[in-house]
Formats: sequence, structure tokens, C-alpha cells
Amino acid sequence: MSAASCGSDRFDKQAGDTNLDLAFSRSNGAVNPIKSGANPAAPEPALRVLLERLSSKLARGALLVGDSVDPRYREDRRGKHSAPPRFVLRPRSTAEVSECLAACNELEQPLVVQGGRTGLSGAHRVVGGEAVLSLERMTAIEEISEDGATILVEAGAPLQAVQEAADAAGHVFGVDIGSRGTATIGGNIATNAGGIRVLRYGMFRAQVAGLETVLADGTILSSLRGLDKDNTGYDLNQLFIGSEGTLGVVTRARLRLHPKPVAEANAFLAVPSVEAALGLLGRLRRALGPSLSAFELMLPEAVDGVVRFLGIPRPIRTTAPAYVLTEVQSVSESSIVETFASCLMQEIEDGLALDGVVSQSSREFRSLWDMRDSCADYVRSLQHVVGLDISVPTYRIADFLRDGQAELRAIDPSTELIVFGHVGDGNLHYVIRTPRHHEAAEKIYHLVARHNGSISAEHGIGIDKKAWLHLSRSPAELRTMRLLKSVFDPKAILGRGRIFD
Repeated sequence: MSAASCGSDRFDKQAGDTNLDLAFSRSNGAVNPIKSGANPAAPEPALRVLLERLSSKLARGALLVGDSVDPRYREDRRGKHSAPPRFVLRPRSTAEVSECLAACNELEQPLVVQGGRTGLSGAHRVVGGEAVLSLERMTAIEEISEDGATILVEAGAPLQAVQEAADAAGHVFGVDIGSRGTATIGGNIATNAGGIRVLRYGMFRAQVAGLETVLADGTILSSLRGLDKDNTGYDLNQLFIGSEGTLGVVTRARLRLHPKPVAEANAFLAVPSVEAALGLLGRLRRALGPSLSAFELMLPEAVDGVVRFLGIPRPIRTTAPAYVLTEVQSVSESSIVETFASCLMQEIEDGLALDGVVSQSSREFRSLWDMRDSCADYVRSLQHVVGLDISVPTYRIADFLRDGQAELRAIDPSTELIVFGHVGDGNLHYVIRTPRHHEAAEKIYHLVARHNGSISAEHGIGIDKKAWLHLSRSPAELRTMRLLKSVFDPKAILGRGRIFD
């Protein structure tokens, strides 16, 4: 029975205890302590009280227990285990989110917040004893401000819906990622998503003009005016961006929009080395300025694998040690495509590129991006892979890749590397194919630290990366982060065990 159609997903106190007893019997009410040992889930009597309170406050369909809990709440893109939730909350408004959090906080029921469940660090996975707070029914796109160039949306709205609404209004939204159709705005904010155009528009943090957020105790903080200048004390909004749902639950956001490009094109290039790719990046930045909107690196294993996976011909026949997919956009110069092509031709003559193709139509433009977007799907089709989302300073990327290959081959000579990523901002998706996952990850994360990089460029820490967080954050930073957590969520009901224990 689907969650949407189940007739026993709300329990009316006025109808007596029969329905509630049935709901409780199906909700697996036994205590499932969190592995960290702190504040186990509410015991059975407290759970009964909590379900009664929630059922009296929420509309039909907002509370799911037992058989009405759909398996989708345990989904994980990497196929890792997720425990069954004690119950699922599906509020339709900020006020209902507040009711949910206030009740769960009072009875110390831990929650995991879910959006589109496309995260790659495990922050959305259910740990034993937790309930799920899903924002899947808060999908409204409320308004677009033409004069202010902003869009006001609920946190459950898919990224693609925001992109399409912006496009229809003559604007563009600055963030784009491969999971755009499923990933939600709330999840993007919680992880400070990046994507393919950070080079031009910045991370998700740069897109946020205002937030409405609910704290663990149900307190609502609303700052949706969209002011560019407001120096009235602490910028609380920034604390919630990238916090992975551990400090509060974002329910609505005012996002910045940008002028729609009048001209754009992309190009796929074969380059003689990673060093040459970085040299090409520097030259294009100087020649094209802010019109350079993306610069992606793909090593041969990624290119060869994804074209086989998609069953498509290679964009160019020339084989090379590295490949680049780059893009240009302009809101004022219709001649930017010609300038772009001329620059690339010059780089081929100068030896920084060996061969290349520039898109001549929207179909060609999209097909090149589809190839890049499909790299993640290709990787998920393989066995014995561990995918690392890392960043290092751009000028150290070549040294890092060379050192990483040597260190991994010392662990397992048969190790395969599949590398692609947003090299314009130093972000590499570094995929290692070996049965010795933990050793490989350990070795590369320490190498990242030695190269002054980050163990997570855009996917957050979640559950999966917290053992290595100390490699990217100092003891003083970690103490301060824990202090913030204790102030905003003293009972640790939100995302317990995410980022740190």
C-alpha cells in the first residue's frame, strides 16, 4: 500500500484509542538506541504520547506509521543500509514543521530530515530509533520578484522546478547538478551544493537571499526580505547553509536569480596533460573573464567508460591523457561564441589542446553536458568502487593526481581510477575501484590534507565522512561547531550522529 493512498495514516483521538493502538502496533515501537549511546529514542509510553499529540495537530496524510511507511524513505543512492523509521512526518507548512519539531523535542525523539534523498554522504539515511521528517509535500514556488530578481520557494521544491520557473520568467538560476530532477532546494541549502557553474555563480550559499528556518524546539526564524545589505547583527541564515539539517530545518527560501544568457556554447577538448588543462583554464579566464561559466576535467577512464555506458560515439576521435568540457555564457555579447571558438583555436595552435569540438546547436550543447552528467550513473553501475568528493587548490591538482595514483597502486596494483570534476574550483570526484575501500579512502583523505584540501567539496560530511573530519577542521573549529550544535539543538534531536558524534 502506498503512503499516499493509505487510509490509516492519521489517528483521531476523538475516535477513541482503537486506531492509535493499531498504529502503535505497526510502528515497531521497541526502543532502538542510537549507537553513540546518547539519548536513546523515546521508549514505548513516550512514543504513544508523541503519536497522540502529532495526530491531533497534523492534517490527514502528514503522519505515517507501520504499513503506511513507504520503502522510499530508506532509499540511498549508494545502496547503503538505512533502518526503518519509527514513523514519518510529512508537513505541508512551516507551522506544521514547527508543531512536529516542538513535539519531538519535548519527548526527545530523534529525527532525520529528508528532501530528495540524493545525498552522497549519508546524512539522510535513517539510523535505528529515528523518525523521518520529510519535506516532500512542501513544493510550492510561491513568487518571482522581477524587480528584485529573486524567487521564493518551499524547501521541498525540486531544483529543476526552480530552474524552469526562472527560465519561464526570463532569468536563470545559478546552480545546476546532475540530480536536478530529484534533489530539493532544502537539501541543496543543507549541503551548500555546488555543481557545474560555481566558476560563474558561486556555491549555493551565494544564491540565498533569505531563509525561513525552524529550530529544534519549534521556534520559527524568518528572514525572507531579500535585502542585499543588512548589518543588524549576526547573519543567522549563513549558519544553516551547509549544516546538513543538524541546526534547524529550512522550510522556505528566497533565492537570487541571474540574467538569462543571450549566447552560450560549450566545447569538448583533448589536452596533452593535466598541467596543460590547468594552463588552458588560466588562459580562458584571462581571455573571457566572467563569461567563462564552467570548466570540467575528465580523465580517460571517465570518458571511455561513460561513452560505453551511454552507447554513444566519442565527441572527438583524438585520444589524450586528459579531456576538458568547458562552457561560455554572456548576457550582453552575442559574439561570445565566436570569441570562444577563436580562443580555443589559438590554444590548439599553442599546444595547450590537441583537438576539440565546439557545440553548434542546442542539441549538441545538451549532448556534451549529458555525457558529463552521466558520469555518476556510470560509476554507480560498477562494482568495488568508492567515490570521494574532494577539493584541492587548483595549482596542486596535477601533483595530487600523480601522488594519489602512486599511493593507491602501492595498496592494490590493480586499482582503477575514474576522475572527473569541477576543476575550475578545485573540486574532483575521485572514484577508486578496488575491494580495499577503507584503506584507499584513508590514504587519499590524508593526501588531500597534505595538499591543503578538503575531504568534502560539495556533498557534506553526513555519517560517512565524520571519521576524517579532523583532517579538514582544526580542534578549535570542531569545538566551536559542537558548541553551536549544543546551543541550537540541546537535546540533539536533529541529525544526531551526522557530521560528528
